[in-house]
This record gives sequence, C-alpha cells and structure tokens, in this order.
Amino acid sequence: MGEGEITRGRCLCGAVRYEFEGALNWAGHCSCESCRRAASAPITSDFGVSNERWRWTGAEPTIYRSSPGVERLFCGRCGSPLAYRNSQRAHETDFHAMTLERPEAFRPEFHVFTAEAVGWLPVADGLPRWPGTKG
Repeated sequence: MGEGEITRGRCLCGAVRYEFEGALNWAGHCSCESCRRAASAPITSDFGVSNERWRWTGAEPTIYRSSPGVERLFCGRCGSPLAYRNSQRAHETDFHAMTLERPEAFRPEFHVFTAEAVGWLPVADGLPRWPGTKG
C-alpha cells in the first residue's frame, strides 16, 4: 500500500473485486453504531482511497443508502460489506480493511467514534482516540 504499488481486495465469494494504486489517505478503526450494525461487528477497520486511484475489477457492488448522503456498498451475491461513501467526503471511498487480499498489511492510525464503542471489547493498542468524528 505504498507509492506505485497495486493493492487488491474482494468480497467473500470473489464476485466483487477492487484495486487501487498508491498510499492510503488514512487508516483507522470505527466504533460508531452505524458501522457496527452494517458489519455485524464490534468495530470496523477501514481506510480511505481517493476516487481517482481505485476501480472495480469484478462485479460492481450493491448500494444501500443507510442515511442521507451515506452509501454502504456490499456484494449482492454473498452479502459481504465492502465500502462506505459519504457525500461530505465525496473525493474518496472508504473500504473495509478485511476485504484486502493481504489484510495483515493494514496499519491503523487512530480510533473514531469511541464514545459509541461497546464496553465488552477493550482495545489497548495505544492509538489516538476521538469520541466523535475524525474531523
């Protein structure tokens, strides 16, 4: 996930695939209720990529408009959540790190929406935390 490097990701069944070139805009963990419910997980690990640097290489995902200005993208075949788009940050798409072909290369930098975190999953990784949005 560095300059000039092609990074790829996909859903569980492999129908929806994407790739991008270069570094991430950001990488972090989200504990907001909306992300938790969309992924059926206590936390999501996500990263942003500028729209001009990524593309779908397989089937295009299904889009669910979860709230005004927000789209959640998932595989219409296997149901895997893949990405998130917010009209307030229309220049980029946020992908779930666990969709990466090599998720071990993901290096989170912060936590957001920690005020909404579930209490039974303590995360002691030393990363910066913001109770609300990352600004």
